Amino acid sequence: MMKQRFSSGTKWEVTTGYSRAIRMGHRVLISGTTATDKDGKIVGVGDGYKQTIQALRNIESALQMAGADLINVVRTRVYVTDKNVWEEVARAHGEFFGQIKPASSLIGISWLVDPDMLVEIEAEAIISDED
Repeated sequence: MMKQRFSSGTKWEVTTGYSRAIRMGHRVLISGTTATDKDGKIVGVGDGYKQTIQALRNIESALQMAGADLINVVRTRVYVTDKNVWEEVARAHGEFFGQIKPASSLIGISWLVDPDMLVEIEAEAIISDED
């Protein structure tokens, strides 16, 4: 089975040795994704809702590069550094996945690579012949 790698072009992919997305057959794996814009700047500093929206938009873009879409997502893992924003993070996640309802985890962690980052999200998708 052929492995396809997809890059968003950020400097971190090169320096830390990872791909934004990997597609193997019908499976698409999206790396931990934060609320950065195309220039690598954090969107929504101090706002868990805005950061979650941006991270999910970045995930949607990566899925599309790999030939998938949000409807194909079967699992998300949401990492949050501040327990006080979990409800706004969950609300944003629900706006994207309310009808899709993937298996999901919301996990509290102590830090991310930038102190302004509140949220990081991973996703897995399965592209079936029926979609």
